Amino acid sequence: MSAPVDVPVALLGYGTVGSAVHRLLEDGAEDIARATGHRLRVVRALVRDPGREREHAPAHGVLTGDFRRIVDDGGVALVAEVMGGVEPTGEYVAELLRRGIPVVTANKQLVARHGPELFEAAAEGGAQLRFEASVCAAIPVIKLLRESLVVTNVHRVLGIVNGTTNFVLGEMEAGSTYADALAEAQRLGYAEADPTEDVSGLDAAAKMAILATVAFGSRVALEGVEVAGIDALRDEHVAAARALEMRVKLVGEAVLVGERVGVRVGPAFVDAHHPLASIEGAFNAVMLQGDAIRELTLEGPGAGGTETASAIVADLVSVLGASEAGFLRDDPVWRSLGALPHGELPSPYYLRLEVEDRAGVLARLAQELASEGVSVARLVQQPGDGHAVLHVVTHEAPAGRVEAALRAIRALPESRGDASALPVVSSRGVEELGWT
Repeated sequence: MSAPVDVPVALLGYGTVGSAVHRLLEDGAEDIARATGHRLRVVRALVRDPGREREHAPAHGVLTGDFRRIVDDGGVALVAEVMGGVEPTGEYVAELLRRGIPVVTANKQLVARHGPELFEAAAEGGAQLRFEASVCAAIPVIKLLRESLVVTNVHRVLGIVNGTTNFVLGEMEAGSTYADALAEAQRLGYAEADPTEDVSGLDAAAKMAILATVAFGSRVALEGVEVAGIDALRDEHVAAARALEMRVKLVGEAVLVGERVGVRVGPAFVDAHHPLASIEGAFNAVMLQGDAIRELTLEGPGAGGTETASAIVADLVSVLGASEAGFLRDDPVWRSLGALPHGELPSPYYLRLEVEDRAGVLARLAQELASEGVSVARLVQQPGDGHAVLHVVTHEAPAGRVEAALRAIRALPESRGDASALPVVSSRGVEELGWT
């Protein structure tokens, strides 16, 4: 057996993920060499402060604060970007690609916001750009979409793509308050000190923009994703979901409708019998629906340094196995589809309405819903002190119609509190659910 070919690797960043990539490359060196005939060796790592003490410090001379020592080093054959941020990260990645150096990135915001420029740079330099770790860490959904399912005609992507919010919602279901659940997520390392990107839905939105772009072959800008977070959820929503045999999840959905694409992220009531209802803790899951596969579900850890690092290493190994002319240097976009207008994505909905408890109110509510074409599948009334809380599940309706009905209901003199709506995710119809 011939000696493995030496492949010098540089890292942009050497934090939790970067150090984990280095460790996995060292620990798995023999396995990688046996499978590929190459030995991946970290020779440079870009950091802000090379002199700072680190728990898993690399060999002397590996750390540098100067990007030029990487891009101008003719020996560097592969780069893994794990520094995060958009600038100057985007400039670094684009220059490396134009120089013909393949780049693997875990940076969802960079790919979602600047994918076109980066793929243009990759095409110019004839280099590969891989980004598996930018979406669901250890779940190989990008590789599956770009390679195994390239002729499948995927028309729907549904998923839980943010482990932080999934953990928080699970803790709330177990009885914790939102504040306590978030604090526990931070203590365990599932949430950042500033969790805004997670709880606002922006993290999941960037991931869904990437997934929709790859799945449908048409650019989906981050700004085109309808986004709602979990920070506005109340304990009452969690309790109502439990009473209706559902669970509250932050769900991303991307749908191809004819020649138009609709993408949204937000809290949803998920039927207890649906595969996404069983996703616990910081795990992620992605469901793909297409002509040739019908339905396929991928599940696994969606957060964590080691999990993300494993996806980066897998991409590095994939670069070794692809020819120089491999299609993965090319932009996954091959057509231009229109965006589904805001509010046209249909779904069953759960409505929480608080109204005065007196004769005729239900008829008024039903009239406002009917005027927007929203049909009631189930209604549960919870009496209070002079008022009633109504839990309504509708048949499938466009989001805009539901919102219009809610605006009218909020304006009624009998309305008390803020009426709210959350989409329902279920693979069963209302008859199977017993809601007829």
